[in-house]
Amino acid sequence: MATLFISDLHLDAERPQITDLFVRFLRGQARGADALYILGDLFEAWVGDDDPSPAGSVVAEELRGLRSAGVPVFFIRGNRDFLVGPAYAQRACMRLLPDPAVVLLYGRPVLLMHGDLLCTDDAAYQQFRAQTRDPQWQARFLAQPLAARLAFAQQARAASQARHGELKRKAMLETITDVTPATVEATLALYGVDMLIHGHTHRPAVHDVDAGGRACRRIVLGDWYEQGSVLRVADGAFQLEALDA
Repeated sequence: MATLFISDLHLDAERPQITDLFVRFLRGQARGADALYILGDLFEAWVGDDDPSPAGSVVAEELRGLRSAGVPVFFIRGNRDFLVGPAYAQRACMRLLPDPAVVLLYGRPVLLMHGDLLCTDDAAYQQFRAQTRDPQWQARFLAQPLAARLAFAQQARAASQARHGELKRKAMLETITDVTPATVEATLALYGVDMLIHGHTHRPAVHDVDAGGRACRRIVLGDWYEQGSVLRVADGAFQLEALDA
């Protein structure tokens, strides 16, 4: 038995093969887990719990099946699906967690995050994040017609791609879209833990971190653009693996 962690699936109608891979994962490897944690960006975009995405319906049905098999599912919202709300969580039988969240993992406190809060060198993104996490902004956005929200999501996606293209041309993309080491150290110190698991950066790796003289570890989950990435935690061991596509 193991606890599984995944993130950054970015499920989208344009990549049905990744939705199929996720379904196989849920029906196979995940069925024998103690729990499944999804650390954000399950969907490429989410405009509210009335989002008509076919992937949303498939995922809800499959996660209900996983929960019925006795595997609890926990979810931290990402920067793409931060509008996933209680209605969809109930439909998918998953429990929403705050970001960050400290959980006890086989008796060990572990800090879980989506990861975007750690990328503090990207000041423009952090400003946008603060705006879109504001409850009043979200209430105004969700009050708009579905068509308007879908159009906004498409525009935001295009703007993000254009901005990344500009950063890449300026040779800034690798730096500005990765975590800021000082922020990682400060976050570990703030929560008093020595283990951090997150996604968002699409740079799967295991990092040793010196946080104020304490030996800590940061595990970064991989994305699911080409193949799945999963972290297995069992018997005190943390094993980051790639799934076959």
